[in-house]
Amino acid sequence: MTSVWENLTVDAQDPSRLAHWWAEALGYQVISDKPDEVEIRRTPDTLPGIVFVPVSGPKEGKNRLHIDLRPADLEAEVERLVDMGARHVDIGQGEVEWTVLSDPEGNEFCVLREREE
Repeated sequence: MTSVWENLTVDAQDPSRLAHWWAEALGYQVISDKPDEVEIRRTPDTLPGIVFVPVSGPKEGKNRLHIDLRPADLEAEVERLVDMGARHVDIGQGEVEWTVLSDPEGNEFCVLREREE
């Protein structure tokens, strides 16, 4: 027997705001928006979802888990995400072919170049 990946859970000071930001960034839908849990999914019936739950303090330190995005155009996507409120961050990645950004609450994620066939 194996498990099914249901959700990725993200701690957030403002779960609704961060969930709506990620829903826009990913083209997802907000499935449920409650004070103690906000869930987004690609479609209502598509798993896994991303669940945002409230925490009292700000994020501290580098993420131990992060999302990688692979758009068709890295530069255009980075510009779009920064316009939405993402920030460029340096986590010690050095010279790499991807861009590291953080969401409005400081959670790092990578924007990768288009996959070469």
